[in-house]
Amino acid sequence: MREAQTTVKKIRWAVFLPPWLLLIALLVLNLTNYDTFILVMDKITKWILTNFSWLFNSVTFIAVAVIVISYITPIKNVRFGGSKCRPMMKYTNYIWIILCTILAAGILLWACAEPMYHLYAPPVNVAGGPGSGDAVVWAMQTVLLEWTFSPMAIYALPALLFAFVFYNMKQKFAISSMLAPTIGTKRAEKITPVVDSVCLFALCAGMAASLGSGVLLLGGGLESLSGGGIQSSAGVWLVCGIVIIVAFVVSAASGVMNGIRILSTVNSRIYMIMGAFVFLAGPTAYLLDFMVESAGLFLNDFLKLSLWTSTSYGDGWSQNWPTFYWCCMLAWMPVSAVFIGRMSKGYSVKETIEVIFFFPSVFSFIWLVIFSGTAINFELAGYGVNEAMVNSGTAAATYAVFERLPLQIIMIPLFLLIVFVSFVTAADSNTNAMSGLCTEGLTVDDTESPVILKIVWGLTIGALCIIMLVAFDVEGLKKLSNLGGFPSAFLMIFCIVGWIKIMRNPKKYDLNKMDYEEDGRPIKSERLLEENYDPDKKSFLEKIFGKRSKTGEKD
Repeated sequence: MREAQTTVKKIRWAVFLPPWLLLIALLVLNLTNYDTFILVMDKITKWILTNFSWLFNSVTFIAVAVIVISYITPIKNVRFGGSKCRPMMKYTNYIWIILCTILAAGILLWACAEPMYHLYAPPVNVAGGPGSGDAVVWAMQTVLLEWTFSPMAIYALPALLFAFVFYNMKQKFAISSMLAPTIGTKRAEKITPVVDSVCLFALCAGMAASLGSGVLLLGGGLESLSGGGIQSSAGVWLVCGIVIIVAFVVSAASGVMNGIRILSTVNSRIYMIMGAFVFLAGPTAYLLDFMVESAGLFLNDFLKLSLWTSTSYGDGWSQNWPTFYWCCMLAWMPVSAVFIGRMSKGYSVKETIEVIFFFPSVFSFIWLVIFSGTAINFELAGYGVNEAMVNSGTAAATYAVFERLPLQIIMIPLFLLIVFVSFVTAADSNTNAMSGLCTEGLTVDDTESPVILKIVWGLTIGALCIIMLVAFDVEGLKKLSNLGGFPSAFLMIFCIVGWIKIMRNPKKYDLNKMDYEEDGRPIKSERLLEENYDPDKKSFLEKIFGKRSKTGEKD
C-alpha cells in the first residue's frame, strides 16, 4: 500500500498556534494603540534598512548569479523526484501557476504608478533632475530591476533547494528542511517549529497588506468606471474584501489541481489580451523603440544597479525603493519557495529555472515596457497621469492611462477582473503552502493539507486586512511584513550555501542514485507525462500535431 494512503495527517500545533495568536494579539494592539505601534515599527524598519542594505542587495545579486550558473552546469539535468517521477501537472499549467503566484497583482498596481515616482523624485545622482530624459531612463531601469531577474531569483533559488530536499532527499515538508544540506537533518528538525512559525507570521502579515492593496485597486477601479458615482470608501472596500476572501478560500479548499490551475489559466489569457490591447492601442512605435533602449540600458547597468546602495550620495533613496523591495520579497520567500518547490515535482532543474526565473522575468519585462512606457509617454504628452495619482492615490495612475485609450468601458472592467483573479490566485497558492507547513504527515505522493487549515488561514488573513483597512490602513501590516525580510535574509544565505553544496555533488545528497553516472554527473532524462494524464483529452496543439508519447513528446 502506498505511503500516501497510510500516513495520518495531523495539525502541527507548535507551528500553527504561535504565529496565529501573535497576529491576533498585534491586531488588538493596532486597534488599541495604533500610533505607538506605527512609531515603533518605523524605527525598527529604518534601522534594518539603514544597517543591512548591503546584505539585502548582496544576497539578491548572488542568487541571480547562482541561478544562471545552475542553468548551464550539470546540476541542470537533475530531476526532482527522480527520473521516474511524474509531474503534478502539464508544463503549461505549471508555467501559468508559477507566473501568477510570483507576479500576483504587483505589476498591475505599480507598472504605471512607480515610474511617476521615479520620474519626479529621482535620486540626486540623476544629473538631469526631475522630469528629464535621465529621469526617464532611471525610472525604467529601476522598475525593471525590481520586477524582473532579481525578485525571480529570490523565489527561484530557495524553490530549487526545497524541491530537491523534499523530493530527492525525502526531508519533511517544512521550511527548515532547506537547512538540512548546510547544518544537517537532525539540527534542522530541532528548529523546525521556530523557523516555520516566524516565516508564517511574516507571510500572513504580508498577504493581509497585499490584499489591502488589491482592495484599494478594485475600489479605485469601480470609482473610475462609475465616473465617481461609486466612491472608493470603507463600504466598497468591505464588499470587495469579502468577495476576494470567499473566492480564494473556496479555491484553496478545492485543492491545487482544481482552484489554482483553473484560475491561473484564465488569468494568463486575460494578461495577454490586456497587454496586446495596450500595445496596439497605445503609442506602439514609441514602445518598440522604448523596449530596445530599455533592454540595452538595463542589461548594461545590471551589476551596478543591483549592488547600488546610494551610500555615496547620502540620500537614502535605495533604501526606500529597491532595497525595500528585496526586504519585502525576502519576507515572502520562505513560504512561497515551499509552494513553488512543491509544484516542481517531476521537472528538471533546467525546466524549473525556465519556469520560475526566465519566463516570469521576460513576461514582466514586456508587461512593464508596455504599461510603464505608455504611462511615461502619456505623462510627457501632458495627459496628467502623475496628477491623477497625486490627487486620487497610486491606483489612479493605471486608470488615467486607460481613460486615454479607446474601449475604456470594456478594458477597465477587464482590468478589474485581472486584479481580482490575480489576488485570488496568489492568496490561494500561499494559503495552500501555509496550511501545508502546519500539517504533519505530508509526503511526496500527497501534499494536500486539511481543508480546515486553509479555511482558518484564509479567514484570518481576510479579517486582518478588512479590519485594518476600515479602521486605519494597511501601513501597520506592511511594516510588520517588512520585518520578516530581516531573518529571511539570513535564511537566504543558508539556502545559497546549501544549494551550492548540492550543485558540487548532487549524487551525495540524492537518494535516486541510479540517476547519476559513476563519476557523479547527473544523467539527462526525459520528462514523463503528468499524473492522471488522460490520453483521450488532447489540447488544441495535440489535435493538430499528434498525440504525446509516454515521455511527453508527440508521436
